[in-house]
Amino acid sequence: MNDKDKAGGAIEGMDIHGILKHLPHRYPFLLIDRVIDYRPGEFLSAIKNVSYNEPYFTGHFPVQPVMPGVLLLEAMAQATGVLAFRTTNTQPEDGSLYLLVGIDKARFKRPVEPGDQVRIDVKYVRNMRNIWFFSAEARVDGELAASADIMCASKEVTA
Repeated sequence: MNDKDKAGGAIEGMDIHGILKHLPHRYPFLLIDRVIDYRPGEFLSAIKNVSYNEPYFTGHFPVQPVMPGVLLLEAMAQATGVLAFRTTNTQPEDGSLYLLVGIDKARFKRPVEPGDQVRIDVKYVRNMRNIWFFSAEARVDGELAASADIMCASKEVTA
């Protein structure tokens, strides 16, 4: 997916097939549906469509379904993984993964419910000794739902 933005520059996006190439996660733990824009080494914006059919809603909470905050953090962490892979021009099949190693300043501002579309925006901050630092926000209809500083580590994987 490659479109033009209003200023004439390229908008880089990624459908579910591209996401599957950049994340090792699969159902029920893949929490990103589409990447709407990214620039390697800078930022990534992704979408998570929240459906009542998600398995966690049967227990969280049956009367008032709410997406667990830890899964919002995981969705943001998955977005940082895609950005890290795009920045290094690698994929999990190349023998590496980005593992979540830290979350700081996590804040939850509003519940995310079935029918919501979550926009996840992550920004690359820096990389030190294989530790990648990002800032992340999750919004619903422009309203901040969650934010956090996320760290992930590059790890070589042997099968």
